[in-house]
Amino acid sequence: MPRAGLDRAAVIDRAATLLDDRTSSGLNLAVLAESLGVRTPSLYKHIEGMPGLQRGIMLRAKAEFCHTLGQAAIGRSREDAITGMSHAYRQWALDHPGQYPLTVRAPAPDDEEDCEVSAATVTVIFSVLAGYHLTGDDAVDATRFLRSALHGFVALETGGAFELPASRQRSFERVVTSVVTALSNWTN
Repeated sequence: MPRAGLDRAAVIDRAATLLDDRTSSGLNLAVLAESLGVRTPSLYKHIEGMPGLQRGIMLRAKAEFCHTLGQAAIGRSREDAITGMSHAYRQWALDHPGQYPLTVRAPAPDDEEDCEVSAATVTVIFSVLAGYHLTGDDAVDATRFLRSALHGFVALETGGAFELPASRQRSFERVVTSVVTALSNWTN
């Protein structure tokens, strides 16, 4: 019988937290089971082994990340929306260093849930870019540009590459300002 209060969502939530706390040493089912106060075989009542756990964390991370970006953009347009979304993007990645890499993967084409949650994030970004009158292939290009700039900064920052004494915050502000300027002057 499963432990009271333990269900699939609780297992995935705990695993996501552990992943963020243990990015250098990884996550395994034995560590997860111990943190939940159960034996490893008990986890199989809630998840489909390590692949099922990884998929669950990825779906949860993508959904939470999408929600965070959407909340940062609501009620804003153009520069304010890009700035708010950019800061939310960076903060979420800093707060979730183990989960963040899972959010940048393209969806598995045969995984309907992954496609759906990934499309939701693209929809948020496209909605913000519509303020710049960017649609179709122009919106795709601008999305790739925006994500490349933000991901590049965040990946280097979380990877320990920014150890020079200048302010990281100031550097990030300049990246965001450059993105806003580029989008404001985007040509077809």
